[in-house]
Amino acid sequence: MSVDFRGRVALVTGAASGIGEATARMLAACGAAVCLVDRDQERLERLAREIGGEAGSRCAAFAADVGDLPAAFAAVEHARSRLGGLHLVVACAGISRDAVIWKMSEEQWDDVVRVDLKGVFTYCRAAAPLLREQRYGRIVAVSSINGLRGKLGLANYSAAKAGVLGLVKTLAKELGRSGVTVNAVAPGYIETPMTRDLPPAVKAAAEQESAVGRLGRPEEVARAILFLLSEDAGYITGVVLKVDGGQYI
Repeated sequence: MSVDFRGRVALVTGAASGIGEATARMLAACGAAVCLVDRDQERLERLAREIGGEAGSRCAAFAADVGDLPAAFAAVEHARSRLGGLHLVVACAGISRDAVIWKMSEEQWDDVVRVDLKGVFTYCRAAAPLLREQRYGRIVAVSSINGLRGKLGLANYSAAKAGVLGLVKTLAKELGRSGVTVNAVAPGYIETPMTRDLPPAVKAAAEQESAVGRLGRPEEVARAILFLLSEDAGYITGVVLKVDGGQYI
């Protein structure tokens, strides 16, 4: 990426793998200081050392359950105190617990909504006062094309990801006059640890849906996220950018 994030501090949830990890690595490579948030502390600390060494950038790790609001406030304060501020927030954390609705447990529903929807709320809520006070910020949340269209066996996931879109559009209205933009990316099928163990037939169907005839890579979503975080996207807010190789068409 040619964008320059020197002097910016970013916080990325779900940073231990997949889209979150790819985004954190790219942000650091473009000069940002990055606070990595995920549940896997050992992986986070190893990744922080890797990123700091690779990019020569400051990097901090904060282990937390993204559905925990007090932990989100602590993570924001960790970024501010350790790295000198907070300007960019990327909510990537996500899980899936697939089942058709007549077989879905309450636990499967609650787990996905807690991470995929509440986990976006908590970090937006924790960061908003600081971003408003400094009258500058960028927030990008990861939704899904399945939040736009629905998907068999994904009632919990699709509902949570649709909720993210409503949240993003509302926050764009609430925060825009404070110099804060809020956008979402909606990936299609991306090859990540979360999708790695899906049945071959599901992967084949996603390839068939894709206009470009292949599955996506985390780095391709990360590039879209970095654009929305950049100064070039300063007049873009409340937008849902599909990164799906044409699956939604």
